[in-house]
Amino acid sequence: MANHRYDAEYPPDEYEMDGVDDGMDEEFHGRDVAGSDSDVDEYGYSNNKIPDTSASQARKGRDIQGIPWDRLSITREKYRQTRLEQYKNYENIPNSGDGSGKDCKATEKGASYYEFRQNSRSVKSTILHFQLRNLVWATSKHDVYLMSHFSVIHWSSLTCGKREVLNVSGHVAPSEKHPGSLLEGFTQTQVSTLAVKDNLLVAGGFQGELICKHLDRQGISFCSRTTYDDNAITNAVEIYVTPSGAVHFTASNNDSGIRDFDMEKYQLSKHFCFPWPVNHTSLSPDGKLLTIVGDNPEGMLVDSRSGKTVTSLHGHLDYSFASAWHPNGVTFATGNQDKTCRVWDVRNLSKSIAVLRGNLGAIRSIRYTSDGQYMAIAEPADFVHIYDVKSDYGKEQEIDFFGEISGISFSPDTESLFIGVWDRTYGSLLEYGRRRNYSYLDSLI
Repeated sequence: MANHRYDAEYPPDEYEMDGVDDGMDEEFHGRDVAGSDSDVDEYGYSNNKIPDTSASQARKGRDIQGIPWDRLSITREKYRQTRLEQYKNYENIPNSGDGSGKDCKATEKGASYYEFRQNSRSVKSTILHFQLRNLVWATSKHDVYLMSHFSVIHWSSLTCGKREVLNVSGHVAPSEKHPGSLLEGFTQTQVSTLAVKDNLLVAGGFQGELICKHLDRQGISFCSRTTYDDNAITNAVEIYVTPSGAVHFTASNNDSGIRDFDMEKYQLSKHFCFPWPVNHTSLSPDGKLLTIVGDNPEGMLVDSRSGKTVTSLHGHLDYSFASAWHPNGVTFATGNQDKTCRVWDVRNLSKSIAVLRGNLGAIRSIRYTSDGQYMAIAEPADFVHIYDVKSDYGKEQEIDFFGEISGISFSPDTESLFIGVWDRTYGSLLEYGRRRNYSYLDSLI
């Protein structure tokens, strides 16, 4: 992946929308996130005046993001069409998005698996690097963690309150002593990726930094720098629990390496190197296989103990930045800048069993529900797709909004879906709830 910050690296015309709505687009030309407002402000809807939107308000016709379409000179439908026509997908391999459509599965849209609950404007989710979108993590149906500039924020949808969990704008150093931990810590860490599971939070930085914090303890538990290589950015982190119950995490880096850390011993336990920068790694539920994707159209399935390649994955046309395993341990998915998500079956990896195409751009995030019933994929902006796995990914719900997506996360109990939206004016946290046939019980929850 590109080893530069968002504001320095992003292609100058990537989100050029010819002035239709500056609040949706000019952000991605390196401007300060809080430094200006959108064209909507002239109608009296400045950033601090746009209220939250509840489910009841949305049912009465209010836009879920609070965008006052009736006061604008363009309709929502026209603006959506303009976005679809003018949005330029970032590609490392030219025309990869155009060439990927021939194998795509025709899906039946219009399903409603998750329904809108709340849009919280006081939660501002931000992104450091345009290709890395794993910055939102839910630990329960009410609790979510996300990056907001130099802070990791905890948001409770139950109390509608937020608190700062970690601030990396200044000096951060471990308060615990463990072998291999950098006691001197780091200063002004630029967090490129994040992972939160149970009570462990791991933040990865632009210079290979790893900051580990237990949410039930004061201070920082562990700091490490994966590499001093110039190409050091931490692209992804995955936290998992071994069959024996030990907590580990795997860090994927731009120096072409993945590193496994044992958080019981606070030590590096494995280090594997590959031919190209690794953008994302995911571990199979039984802990035996690793899906490796990165700066190569071909992905890899490798043995998690030895790092040896089991097989290559052929089909994508560009670089991949997302992967996820289905809880059954038989199928997994990969997301690519060719605008597709491919689903694979370990019993026959000669080709993918489904190819799912986005509307605007690369598939930057993939999540399965813990029960395996649904898979959600996120594009860089505007669209999150939820697929019914039991229909062989043939039915989908399309969540449609405006703004860059910083991350998506199902709650562990599958009841909630959170979507981080980064936009200068309409940045927020979207919350959706799983639809059930016993909605009459909602009053008891």
